Amino acid sequence: MAAVAVSEAWPELELAERERRRELLLTGPGLEERVRAAGGRLPPRLFTLSLLHYLEVSGCGSLREPGPGLAQGLPQLHSLVLRRNALGPGLSPELGPLPALRVLDLSGNALEALPPGQGLGPAEPPGLPQLQSLNLSGNRLRELPADLARCAPRLQTLNLTGNCLDSFPAALFQPGALPLLSELAAADNCLRELSPDIAHLASLKTLDLSNNQLSEIPAALADCPKLKEIHFEGNKLRDKRLEKMVHGCQTKSILEYLRVGGRGGGKGRAKAEGTEKEESRKKKREKKQRKEGGEGEEKELEAAHRLLLRVLHISENPAPLVVNVHPEVRDVRPFIVGTIVRGMYLKSGNALKRFLTAQTKLHEDLCEKRTAATIATHDLKAIRGPLLYGARPPQDLKIVPLGRREIKAKDLVRQLQLEAEEQRKQKKRQNVSGLHRYLHLLDGKDNYPCLVDADGDVISFPPITNSDKTKIKKTTTDLFLEVTSATSLQMCKDIMDALILKMAEINKYTLENKEEESLSDTEADTVSGQSPDLKTNQSADKGGNSPLVVEQVRVVDMEGSLKVVYPSKTDLDIAASHVTVIR
Repeated sequence: MAAVAVSEAWPELELAERERRRELLLTGPGLEERVRAAGGRLPPRLFTLSLLHYLEVSGCGSLREPGPGLAQGLPQLHSLVLRRNALGPGLSPELGPLPALRVLDLSGNALEALPPGQGLGPAEPPGLPQLQSLNLSGNRLRELPADLARCAPRLQTLNLTGNCLDSFPAALFQPGALPLLSELAAADNCLRELSPDIAHLASLKTLDLSNNQLSEIPAALADCPKLKEIHFEGNKLRDKRLEKMVHGCQTKSILEYLRVGGRGGGKGRAKAEGTEKEESRKKKREKKQRKEGGEGEEKELEAAHRLLLRVLHISENPAPLVVNVHPEVRDVRPFIVGTIVRGMYLKSGNALKRFLTAQTKLHEDLCEKRTAATIATHDLKAIRGPLLYGARPPQDLKIVPLGRREIKAKDLVRQLQLEAEEQRKQKKRQNVSGLHRYLHLLDGKDNYPCLVDADGDVISFPPITNSDKTKIKKTTTDLFLEVTSATSLQMCKDIMDALILKMAEINKYTLENKEEESLSDTEADTVSGQSPDLKTNQSADKGGNSPLVVEQVRVVDMEGSLKVVYPSKTDLDIAASHVTVIR
């Protein structure tokens, strides 16, 4: 009877065991009650699934500790995701040793400390010898374990954002301690000092220590040989010139300033300042030339009729959106690209209608009736990242489709099939319209693709529908765009190029042809005032051309390795003479 009760409480485990699955995702509203009944731990039966490579348990407010048996029972685990639970104040027992683990995500929990015996694993021998990515963001950590580098010597990415850290352990920056560490993020902590020994991180490329309590940046930071991107905004630095530079200068200029010693740097500093002043003078001369003379006027007139697209690089974005791709989507719909577009003005006249019509036309033509690719557009304000692109069984995938109530994908597809059959009977023909035309694309699929936000909500179910949660409205100004395909990655990129070009054309037409605003009552209720983006576009209406800003979005695998970034240098390579892309 007890075994029957367990199988009824955890049908996912029985299914995973029967089908010898390598991936398992536990989430959803029913999970919390079941974990509470198990004593705030994961069920022991979970740790008998020795074939698992990927395990995720997220969004469970009753999960306080993983429970004993994880390390012994899951030796082949490559990725362990335990985010947005209630783990803490420590981990008892400790997680490791997990010899194959490469990705560990403990973000959004209540961890306060990770001491020996209640932490990540032993240091000798290393408990996490293959770990590459560790995410501890959004916890309450007051200190890091001193033996972290010995426990995970191959660490490449360490995210400590949003904790209570006031210092790094000295052992973290010892020579050879973390030879592969390339990304270190510790923004929004209480760090008071940064050791010059950070220069021993020979592979460091990205460092984010914004919004801390640092008063100085060590000159030795400039000795990191591969450092390309730094963030120190939100710190009260004693060197006011340096404080100004971290808010407005590129990493290269800041490192050069540190390299020559900052204040009192002598000839080196004078050289850096001279270069900076020369660049400033050059910009002023160019600006003056554009304004003066007949040739300048002609160029300005020509520019006023061009479409402007400005690409915002990830290094310029303090909080770039990331899409994580789960391996199980490989056999369903493997290709996805995403980007953010800011500055759309859909409030006037038929702007929103033109935008939706253009999307429909792209679906019919370039997307070959969604068989080659599918476009989805979302209101960015309704999304919380990072996003997860994966696949779920039809009975486990829930979505609130556009204009409908929440429903399981299995039931939605069945409902649409019945509607399609009714359409055929009423119209006495084989062709059907609307979403019904795309149902055949899911034939024979055991899992359906979906895009999930950080709240656990499915925001997209390609190629069928988007979620009502992220519906585009007349008040929408910033959009997240996604294109998915079962055909090729280049197909996704080509269609994204075409969509962004069409958006720029619509935006320019809207701003140049002053139409009366036409907000519906429900849309007007959502607006308590005019956003800065709308004001920006209105000034463009009067004064000329305002570019759409296209923000790069990274798509990475579950281990954090880059799959694609859009737009890259080769994307938006538009030959049209009326388009200018500012990179």
